[in-house]
Amino acid sequence: MKRFLLPLLLLSAVPFKAPASEYELLKNFPAGRLAALSAGDRPDANGFTGGNRSEKRWMEAGMQRGGCRAVVAAVVAGNLAAADDAWRAIDTAFAHQLPDGGFESNPRGKGDIGPADPHTARVQAAFFFMQELGRAVLVIRESPHEAHFHARIAALEPKVRRGCAFIQAGYDTIIENSSKAVNRLFIAAKAFGLCGLVLHDDQLVATAHQLVALALTLRDEGGVFIEKGGRDSSYNAVSILFGEQLAAHLALPEFAAALPAVVAWQLTMIRESGEVDVSANTRTGVGTETYLGQSKGVNYNEVVFALTHYGLERGDAKALAAADKVLAWSQAKGK
Repeated sequence: MKRFLLPLLLLSAVPFKAPASEYELLKNFPAGRLAALSAGDRPDANGFTGGNRSEKRWMEAGMQRGGCRAVVAAVVAGNLAAADDAWRAIDTAFAHQLPDGGFESNPRGKGDIGPADPHTARVQAAFFFMQELGRAVLVIRESPHEAHFHARIAALEPKVRRGCAFIQAGYDTIIENSSKAVNRLFIAAKAFGLCGLVLHDDQLVATAHQLVALALTLRDEGGVFIEKGGRDSSYNAVSILFGEQLAAHLALPEFAAALPAVVAWQLTMIRESGEVDVSANTRTGVGTETYLGQSKGVNYNEVVFALTHYGLERGDAKALAAADKVLAWSQAKGK
């Protein structure tokens, strides 16, 4: 830990240079951090990740997004064997793609809160997966390993295009279902924007800009993103993270200008111990929503990721120190 904190003390004396790409930024993560944050993302023998893996059955494509994160982590580490293994999750997802471009979806059960309309649920599951897929492809293209993946990415592009057409056709359901949960607007924007860049499709990129513009109107008087009528210290971090990852590839000046106020509030939610304060949350940590039968809590990995990304991108020592504390607490508590 001391070896990592020393450079932070010198930030004020050394000219800061923002990373030129997301790949470069991820290479600058503290040693072992990216591997730790993606440790639970590797697919099982069936190619399942996330809830599909834990429930040992196919439920929806959105739960496969962890495999894309595992690919990214392996590519950044230069471990192509691990990246190839993680890629199985992507192939498994597309094995469940239907002729309309969406993906097979089965009920989660256990009383989970989600879109009641099956088509809306399929649109949401699709963009939850596509946003990480687009990011994985772009990070690969920024890396020295593009040639290793070139043929499989080219073979995937027609399927990605069909998937994007499906979520574009469901745009109205995204607005209706996600405007009270702003993090989902950023997730959808990331899917359109990053897949649009993968496919060189200006219309998809334009849709991403529309969704970000809408999300930026859904902040309170302190500039914090609104989640179901109030503030939420987990989902606010999700909005930070997914907006950051989109902005790493697509210029979003209005989002960039709004981000310091959003991060400033997030930092006030980090207790000295590293625990994230949930006492005034509207969604997580207060027993109001469930996921696969469990009460939703803070996604500590995403809080750490968001603050690390922001700190490295902007040379912000406070954000980096907060990320260290949150990671240490979450690892100690097994969160």
